[in-house]
Amino acid sequence: MKNEKKLDLNVDVSNFTDDDYHEIWKQMGRIRIRMVEKTGKCYHELGETFYYDNPITKPEGLCNDLLHVLDLYTWRTAVGFPSWDPKDRKALMIHCPSKKGTVWEVKKVP
Repeated sequence: MKNEKKLDLNVDVSNFTDDDYHEIWKQMGRIRIRMVEKTGKCYHELGETFYYDNPITKPEGLCNDLLHVLDLYTWRTAVGFPSWDPKDRKALMIHCPSKKGTVWEVKKVP
């Protein structure tokens, strides 16, 4: 069997208290969603920015179709899972579900 690296957040939860849990939750930080490209019809505008205070609480005003796609990536961003883009491993570039829609940068911010 080969030596495999397992993904682990390296958090010892064996003696976790509610306070410990809430402290880690606060450390996850905010997630910024910013439109960086617009190629089709969309009521959002280029540069428009929204924030998730945490990966569960969705920002108001975002298109429901885009929110559906973002649901797949907010937790990855919150825990610091790297992007597949070698130019910026801290930012995910997500396309809305429209064929000619928008591209959004999803990034954890302080």
